[in-house]
Amino acid sequence: MKQTKAIQFGLVIFISGLFSWRSASAQAPINWTNDQLLQPSDLAATLKDNKEIPLIFSIGPGAIIPHSKDMGMIKEEQNMKKFKQELKNLPKDTSIIVYCGCCPYEHCPNVRPAMQLLKDMKFTNYKLLDLPHNIKIDWINKGYPTSQ
Repeated sequence: MKQTKAIQFGLVIFISGLFSWRSASAQAPINWTNDQLLQPSDLAATLKDNKEIPLIFSIGPGAIIPHSKDMGMIKEEQNMKKFKQELKNLPKDTSIIVYCGCCPYEHCPNVRPAMQLLKDMKFTNYKLLDLPHNIKIDWINKGYPTSQ
């Protein structure tokens, strides 16, 4: 009887571990460094100065930030192709900023593929706008400029 309970307990632990490993591995790791994060206040200041504005790509549901190009949700293949096409003839040292803001980073389906594409295409001067919560909390609610 004790041996059966021990086997059942071991099986429950094994299955729980299997499920937690699977859910952990379903989330792609962060593929950017802290140095590649751009603070919203810094971009807002650049936009206000209206000097040396980098290429800004919205890779999420809408281009809310002024001067940004709307690529659509990068998780969709046709939008990823559109983004790649936009990048293809640019010099590799072009100053590029990407942002999504649809949801917290850990759930965002767009940020990781966009950052990976920039890395794979050998760009050297790209940043991710630091919107860890979403565009509303981290940009709009702070009074930064919007295109709408």
